[in-house]
Amino acid sequence: MTRRRQQGSFMIEALIGIVIFLMGVLAMIALQASSIAIQTDAQYRNEASNLVDQILGQINLGARDPNGAVVAGTLAGFAHNPTGGTTTCRLLATDASANTDCCNFGGGVVSLNPLVTNWVAAVSTNPATRLPASDATRQQIVVNAGVSNQVIVTVCWQGPKDARPRFHRVIGHVN
Repeated sequence: MTRRRQQGSFMIEALIGIVIFLMGVLAMIALQASSIAIQTDAQYRNEASNLVDQILGQINLGARDPNGAVVAGTLAGFAHNPTGGTTTCRLLATDASANTDCCNFGGGVVSLNPLVTNWVAAVSTNPATRLPASDATRQQIVVNAGVSNQVIVTVCWQGPKDARPRFHRVIGHVN
């Protein structure tokens, strides 16, 4: 090959190398954005778990008489939005009920217990513990005194990119 035919080949190789390098950088940026979204979701789930644990502890302490026995009437006073929503939620898009809103608790009884009202405020308005798009109608406490003093707490929130609400549900027993 003559020198004339090779002119410009270094420039083409350099451009191809730059394109490959830029594709790698763009892939790393996309992975970074994805990892931030996953970290944020984990942070919300951790916060929801802490909030549920907090209210279950308060219910466990607040539903007892001075002798330490559980008082069914006091326990029932912790119920908040006990109706609405569904007990099972299908999260896969291929499921028949994929668009079921597991956090539709509106129209239920709102608890007047100060422990519950303070907890709901912490979930929905306290900047330190606030979950996105959460309010009093998206939180639920169901009390089943007849089933071994069962308490079901559901905390719902919806991130800015979520198509439907996310939830954290814990079933506890106050004995």
